[in-house]
Amino acid sequence: MKRLWIYLLAISLFSCQEEVDLPLATIDGIVPVIEGTWTDQNAYNEVRISLAQNYFDTTDRQIISDALVFIMIPGTEKRIRFSYRPESLSFRPVNPREVAKVGETYQLVVEWQDNIFSSKGLMLEAPTVDSLTYQFEEERLFREEGYYIKVYGKIPFEEDNNYRIRVIENDTLKNDRDDYLLFDDTFGLTFFEEGLELGYAFDPGDRVGLELYRMNRDMFDYLSQLVNLLFSDGGLFSPPPQNPDSNIKVERGDTEVLGFFLVSPVLRENIFIKVDK
Repeated sequence: MKRLWIYLLAISLFSCQEEVDLPLATIDGIVPVIEGTWTDQNAYNEVRISLAQNYFDTTDRQIISDALVFIMIPGTEKRIRFSYRPESLSFRPVNPREVAKVGETYQLVVEWQDNIFSSKGLMLEAPTVDSLTYQFEEERLFREEGYYIKVYGKIPFEEDNNYRIRVIENDTLKNDRDDYLLFDDTFGLTFFEEGLELGYAFDPGDRVGLELYRMNRDMFDYLSQLVNLLFSDGGLFSPPPQNPDSNIKVERGDTEVLGFFLVSPVLRENIFIKVDK
């Protein structure tokens, strides 16, 4: 009789299940998304502007190409002008020799329609990457067989230790949710001198590029929130999807703005996995 009650309870619980649609916030009006990158290497410097879309919107992204975009150095008359390039769907510096310099504070300004948006960032000194090494590892639990790369370097700074590593495998950027390799000095930075291992198994013949960014804290927080969003499974106990906190401000206008302004040095190193003889 006791077992029968257990079966009946299980059936009743199963029959009570129903699909629940959680209400998501929707975009009210036209909201621009600004993605600005300003580094010490011209190839990375650009500003992309588009219109935000609702979470379940599957239409093509709407690009904004008629904005006025420039970077200024506060307290000076210096202005670095940008122009729209259709081939990259982004705004690029008019003078390609203009790049970020250590110690300078840069302010991105975007004027579009009756709105003005801005954001500031300090160009920090880059850490040191001494070498890249690789070693073959056998297959283990949760670990593929292959060649694993370690990065050796020095981070001598006592503050502003907010970093991201991007990995390029054979000219393809690893850009899934697992590929946002972020770290700070919460647990110290000695592991970088001892060798930071990238969690990827590579094959002989692979050419691997590594990019190291040192960014301001607001940009680091933006990326951290983005990663949390990407790892949200949409389940009952997951928080509703929410845009990361932008470090761009509305200077004039009554619309919202999304996106980021990244100011950072870029260290790039490459290594080739030689084929075993």
